[in-house]
Amino acid sequence: MDELIDIVDENGNYTGKTCLKSEAHKHGYFHPTIHVWLYTSNKQILLQKRALTKKVFPGLWDISVAGHIAAGENIKIAAVREVKEEIGFDILPENLHKIGTRKHMVNHSNGIIDNEFHHVFIAELTVSVQELKLQEEEVADLKLFSLETILHTKNYENLLLPQYQDYYSFVHKHILNILT
Repeated sequence: MDELIDIVDENGNYTGKTCLKSEAHKHGYFHPTIHVWLYTSNKQILLQKRALTKKVFPGLWDISVAGHIAAGENIKIAAVREVKEEIGFDILPENLHKIGTRKHMVNHSNGIIDNEFHHVFIAELTVSVQELKLQEEEVADLKLFSLETILHTKNYENLLLPQYQDYYSFVHKHILNILT
């Protein structure tokens, strides 16, 4: 779905300009996004299998929830909205813990230029996976994995992206800090 998003500079500062998401991906404009990693009290992490119709990384087991921030939208409110839209989980803004912002730049073989600043949150999943409702255009499946799985992505086929192991280790460390 194409949506109007804010444009930021290469340092993540808002420029006051907006454009459609498709235009940002075509021209490589930097823009803000959210990542929400959901974990359980027994050291599991929820991963979503991206729908096969996705333009990038179709069928990949990926971050619990990720999405674009609409133009003018509050970052935490965007995270709450995306969690509700993609997996049907109602989360309160105060239950989202921001652990950082990550600059991400990648040129995909299909021409999409992803220059994004990921606002990264962690939060506890307080319902069973069976209670979640998938947004089928975005998500093919949901599954809980051992939290340790994200430290060993090279051992699994089609699970996260091994080139971002430092990022996954960062997320793992922050979740463990809350659980211990």
